[in-house]
This record gives sequence, structure tokens and C-alpha cells, in this order.
Amino acid sequence: MTNDFNFGLVQRYVDGTASAKDMLQLNSQLRDSPEMRQEFIELLNLDSALSIVCEPVNEEEVTAFEVKRPSLTQVDHSEADSPPADSSNRLLSRSLFRLAAVAACLTLLIGGTWWWHASQQVWATVQNRIGFGGLKEGIELRGELHEIDAGVVQLVTAYGAEIVIEAPAKFQFESADRLKLTRGRLSASVPPAATGFTVMTPSGEAVDLGTRFGVDVRGIGPAEIHVFEGEVIAKASGASASDNLYEGDAVRMDQGASASRELRSSAFIQSAEMSELTPHVTSDQRRRAEEYVTQLRRDPALIAMLDFESDQLPPGVFHIAQGRWPRSRAPEFIDVGDHMRLDAGGDREWPQLTLAAWVRLDQVGAPYQSLLHTDGWESTPGQVHWMVTRHTTMRLALAGNTLAPDAEELEGYPDSRTPVLPKQGRWVHLATVYDATARTVRFYLNGDFDKETRQAIAHPARLGAAQIGNWDRHDRKLSGRVDELFIFGRTLSDTEIQTLYEAGNPYR
Repeated sequence: MTNDFNFGLVQRYVDGTASAKDMLQLNSQLRDSPEMRQEFIELLNLDSALSIVCEPVNEEEVTAFEVKRPSLTQVDHSEADSPPADSSNRLLSRSLFRLAAVAACLTLLIGGTWWWHASQQVWATVQNRIGFGGLKEGIELRGELHEIDAGVVQLVTAYGAEIVIEAPAKFQFESADRLKLTRGRLSASVPPAATGFTVMTPSGEAVDLGTRFGVDVRGIGPAEIHVFEGEVIAKASGASASDNLYEGDAVRMDQGASASRELRSSAFIQSAEMSELTPHVTSDQRRRAEEYVTQLRRDPALIAMLDFESDQLPPGVFHIAQGRWPRSRAPEFIDVGDHMRLDAGGDREWPQLTLAAWVRLDQVGAPYQSLLHTDGWESTPGQVHWMVTRHTTMRLALAGNTLAPDAEELEGYPDSRTPVLPKQGRWVHLATVYDATARTVRFYLNGDFDKETRQAIAHPARLGAAQIGNWDRHDRKLSGRVDELFIFGRTLSDTEIQTLYEAGNPYR
């Protein structure tokens, strides 16, 4: 007998006491193992034979026919209409006829032509949702096709896997451990009981081996698999071999092959983040944020404000993803060379400058992530480069400036003290305030003051032609999303920075 065969499940099936979860588990085992299917048939045969032995035969209901053991693909009754050649091959009970009927029904079930019972099974349940009207909490999902155009939905499968899907998305469960994702961004947290959970995409599939992972299927282009913890088997459609991926690995599946890429840690909303997003997103926090932005637009010192909601976005190469709020938009920078061009501030000098933005950035291997880089660094003092360093600290560098002798920086430019990127992706608010007269650079993380650095030489800031993301296609790579970027020609106070953060915070 197969070691993994669950005799308790079979017993409950025979007794008629099997639960829906029992049936899911039993169907899954039978579907995946020919050996188990054969053993199951033999156990049903044995059960029916024992029933025959214990049950008296009614001679008036005797019917003669020859019984042949059904195969897994076919039940052959071609000889049932011909007279039996040997009375020893005759079974004279309706009970044994019922046995053949049970085996025939089993064959139909295993072969995939009996789906009524499976169609009644609940494959997953909606646990939480943010920002759209469909798929309310508590709704049970079976084999229906679902589409969401905004927001996020959190599901739990019959085996306990937690799934988060971000819009725009199109998906369908084929069973409790198989999900077809045609479009969208999915993260999965899979406990041991749900090991083997599989996500199928148009360009390949991901099979979980007990882990946390993400799958990204954009409207066009290849699907990506990212492993945050544990192990996943990735197989591109048409590929002859699969790839075992481990924590920190990521692949892009395209044209029957898998190619490695950098892990996009911030691209996926995971289960733990959902509980923090829900209270503010479902309240009137977004309304308050929009009211404060409207107020800031009237500030006479405002140089530029990008909320990325207009149809007339700055030029560049980037993708549009969901912003901090459902139905909001944010540019997403994924590949080397992705960028957005802007020209702000003209050719004038700015003795004071404040930069602030909501970002959702990956932890990448590039030396710098370019938040805003002006083009004239080599030729004009005061050109501005705002970035995140390889130490995940924030940096503001102005061309020609130098540090004060007592500065603590290690690399010659003002840096924040605190790393600004979390290990798992989430939205963070970054701000820096520059004052050439006071010769100071101040850094803020999520509204809180972090550090001040003094400068020995402090030129007025110069802006003009600039770029967000991947400034030189080499060591200024940006990977992630940027939302609501402000540029002010004055210094915002600690209180104003705190208010800016609190007004736009999507978390509780």
C-alpha cells in the first residue's frame, strides 16, 4: 500500500460522513496519484464484497452477468449481454451490480467527466477587500472567473493559503490548490497544509513548496515569480525542465524559458500589510489627503507637484500601477532605463528647497536609486541629486557642495541616519529640506525628523531639466513606484512635514 494513502478519508467516504474538506483532500490525492486511484478502487471492491457476504441474497432478484474489474479510464460491459460461459464467473446479487456502478462513477470522477460534486466545493473565501464593490467579505469562491479593476482582495483557500491579489486582475480557481491568474499581481503565504499550491499564468506556473512568494502578470509581457521565503518550483510554458527558486530569487518566464531578474520586494502587497491598509483606505482618509493637496497647490512657493492622476503625464518610459489609494495611479519603474522626464524650476537659483514624495521602492543591488536627478551636474554648481543609497539611506547631494568638518557622513554627501526602505514592500514618505543660507540639509522619514547635516560650502539649488528614475542607465537605477511628489522653493517646517505625512498616510 502507498505510505501516503489516508485510510481515514476512505473510511469516512464509505460511511458517508466525509466533509467538504475531506472530499477536497481525497480528490486531490486521487487526481495526483495513479497508485492511490488503484488502491481506492480495490478498497471499494473489498467494502462491497464484504457487504455481499454479510447481506442475504434474495433469490427472486437474481440477475446473472459477468463482472470485469473497471480500469481507470474505461468500464467495459461489452460481455454483459452474452450468456456466461461458466457459472463460477457469475455473481448473483444486485449488490455486486451496485459495486460495478460505483466503480463506473469513480472512473468518471477520476477521468474528469463527473464534475457536479467538484463544482459545489468551496475553493476559497474572501477574507478582506479594499477599494472595490465586488467580492465582499465572506463570499465563497468556486470555479467562477473573477475580474477586479481597482483595489485589493485577500482570500484564504480551503487548505489555509492566504492570497492577496491587486487590481487590475483576472483570476479563476480550478481547485483549492490551483489558481489561474490571467492578469494581476498576487502574493501568497502558504502553510504546510497547503504545500503544492500552484499559480498558473499564460507564460508558466509557480508550484509552492511551503513559502511566501509573488506572481506578477502584466497585461502584456512575460509573467514574473518572486520568492520572499522558502522554495518555489517555476516552470515556463513549453520548457522541458523546471527551476527551483529560493528566498531572494526571481525569474521572468518568456517564450518557454526562465531568465533571472532582481527581486522586486515592494511590488506585492502581502497579508500583513492588508490589516494596516484597511482602516484608513476604507475611511475618509483619502478625502482628507486630497483636501490638503488642494491647499498645498495654492502655496506660492510650490515649484511642482506631481500626483500622476492627469492623462497628460510627463514623458518617459515607465508603467502605470495602482497608487496608495484604490483607483489612484503611480508610475512604476521596473527595468533598467525606465524613467520619467520633467522640467521644473527654470534656470533660476533656489536658496531654499524642499523635496517630498511617497515611494514604494525595492531593495536592489544598484549603488543608488534615483528619486530626482537634474541633468547639469558636471557643469553647474547647485545641481540637485536626490536618491536612496546602497545602504538604504536617503541622500541629498548638490554639485559643488562640501561637508562641514564635523559631519558624520562616510561618503562626502549628506545622508539620513535611518534606513528608509523596509525589508518588505510598503509605502513610505521621504522628505528633505535644504537651506543654502543656513548651510543645512535635514531628512525626514514618515513625517519624523531624522537628521541634520551641516555643509561647509552650500550653493543655491538649481533645477531645470531632470529625471525621475534610472538617470544614467548604469548606477542610478530606480525600482518601484513613486506617488505624489512635491517640490517647494522654501523650507517646510517640522510641523508642515508631519502634517503632509499624516494627511497622505494610507496606513492606520
